[in-house]
Amino acid sequence: MSTELVVVGIGGHGREVLGIVRAITATGRAPGWRVVGFVDDHPAEPSLKLVHRLDVPYLGPVEELRQASPGTAVVLGIGDPRIRRTVADRIDGYGLPAPALVHPDATVGPDTVAGDGLVVFAGARVTTNVRLGRHVHLNQNCTVGHDSVLADHVSVNPLAAISGNCVLETGVLVGTTAAVLQGLRVGRDATVGAGACVVRDVPAGTVVKGVPAR
Repeated sequence: MSTELVVVGIGGHGREVLGIVRAITATGRAPGWRVVGFVDDHPAEPSLKLVHRLDVPYLGPVEELRQASPGTAVVLGIGDPRIRRTVADRIDGYGLPAPALVHPDATVGPDTVAGDGLVVFAGARVTTNVRLGRHVHLNQNCTVGHDSVLADHVSVNPLAAISGNCVLETGVLVGTTAAVLQGLRVGRDATVGAGACVVRDVPAGTVVKGVPAR
């Protein structure tokens, strides 16, 4: 028996999340997901056309989730961690489950704890004894090392590498191909720019770039 699921966010990231849902469903492992549509408060016309090509309807603004059938699952297809957190705060009151979704071509090691709404894209690698918060997104081919802690709404972009024993606080964004070295902490709502190499702790709310990251 399949479970109905709605994707929040009709942009490119949301459509990539749809691909993860379909890949999971194709394995035949329970539960199977039936995507009933997308919701988005500000859908761009090009995205509407692309979703139509994917044969999934646009249902309307996020408020439509108030009318969802009991048990309907939601997944946040929103790449920006700050926007994702804002939307999550809105929909928490609707009482809809947010399952953890792991692409069949990703690996998640033993004793990894996953929060609601985790999304792990194809090729991502999580090793062992990792703690992942709510609505964490691990994008294509990124890596997360042993004993690391990623708090709620963290985004690790494609090909980025988080070494062992790192702490990424709430809302952190790690850019494409960036690296965070062993044992470091990246503060709340900080951004690590694409290609940066973090060699010391990053204060909350800052943006760091370069090699080494400054």
